[in-house]
Amino acid sequence: MPPTLLWFRRDLRLRDLPPLLEAAADGADVLGCFVLDPRLEQSSGPRRLQFLGDSLRELSDAMGGRLLITRGRPEKRIPLLCKEIGASDVHISADFSPFGVRRDEAVAAALAEMGAQLRATGSPYLVSPGRVTKDDGTPYKVFTPYVARWREVGWRSPAPSAEASVSWVDPAGLASKFLVGAPDPGTDLDLAAGESAALDRWAEFLDSGMADYAEDRNRPDKPGISRMSAHLKFGTIHPRTMAADLNVRATGPGAYLRELAFRDFYAAVLHEWPDSAWGNWNRKFDAIEVDEGPPAGDLFEAWKQGRTGYPIVDAGMRQLRDSGFMHNRVRMIVASFLVKDLHLPWQWGARWFLEQLVDGDMASNQHGWQWCAGSGTDAAPYFRVFNPTAQGQKFDPAGDYVRRWVPELAGPELAGADVHTLKGGRPAGYPEPIVEHAAERAEALRRYGQIG
Repeated sequence: MPPTLLWFRRDLRLRDLPPLLEAAADGADVLGCFVLDPRLEQSSGPRRLQFLGDSLRELSDAMGGRLLITRGRPEKRIPLLCKEIGASDVHISADFSPFGVRRDEAVAAALAEMGAQLRATGSPYLVSPGRVTKDDGTPYKVFTPYVARWREVGWRSPAPSAEASVSWVDPAGLASKFLVGAPDPGTDLDLAAGESAALDRWAEFLDSGMADYAEDRNRPDKPGISRMSAHLKFGTIHPRTMAADLNVRATGPGAYLRELAFRDFYAAVLHEWPDSAWGNWNRKFDAIEVDEGPPAGDLFEAWKQGRTGYPIVDAGMRQLRDSGFMHNRVRMIVASFLVKDLHLPWQWGARWFLEQLVDGDMASNQHGWQWCAGSGTDAAPYFRVFNPTAQGQKFDPAGDYVRRWVPELAGPELAGADVHTLKGGRPAGYPEPIVEHAAERAEALRRYGQIG
């Protein structure tokens, strides 16, 4: 029996991995490989590359050092690897992103020319894009009816383990032209990468955080979130593995499952409307007035560096800059500030997030931004403009989150919630507000009102 090729992408694990079962069926030897695509390397910040590299190194260790990592365009490297080992089947988890679809079509065409096949089994989602539709077969545009049907469609139990019985092809015997090391930018991460870390983190959250998740998930000052988003991004754990642990009749687990449903929903929306990656899903928002000339660039830089003069906004932007992560509630606050207080294009903020976030995911990121901008599915009403001071007072009531990330505001003169209002005075070195919120709110409403 000829060997098969298992091409890892967003599934950097060995457990609950259906394409591994297919690749190793009937006892076939399996060459596990990962292709470092220069296009994705260039679009990833150093922290995301570090998380990728650490995950690949852990995966290789779990395979006895037999993960082949190569660099190049997949439509070139995958056929070359098949030719090298005499494989006619390449097994993958399906990718539904616009980039992934184009890449896989190119690889499939190149393989077909040599008589080989690209075989997809499973996906990174609980319910893959395209499976949840209305009765007439059309896609959902609103989350609430989507999630009701999503639950009806359902998902399988975790796939059985095959890792102990797989016979991995040793890449050491292949031509050296194929072999490169995993990325290692030397960047510090605040979250351990890899499958073992994912499973450990998930078990810890189930034990210590899940019960209070519904209430604490909106509090950036509390350890109330799972921090599983990067693991889901790289597939060091499958959401099916997580869902199997959830008693969804309980409040916390039910709220968590809803967030997994949002992840599936946004992936489905992007798959159905691929232009919404960088264009407005609601095309009438193409007409909205945005500021792109001077002084827009200076305002954008102040926002990126956490120098807006609004404490909760600055805390979030500095958390992003310094850690590669930002709490989800704060993501909404800073996004609202960019598009409705600064009147800048949502695409500017979305691109910065993708550059900085370890968990940067095209579907969730772009459509989260469009929710805030009002141009996406289930969008926030145009008249909903977050007041950054009020948001800080509500979700960081003692000011602990702000003080952690904005050291200028950590002095004793700004005790408790005073850190949001700066009631005790604006410390030296901390900027004045770059805009006046009430005035910019009125201006945002004027602009939104013009497009109907």
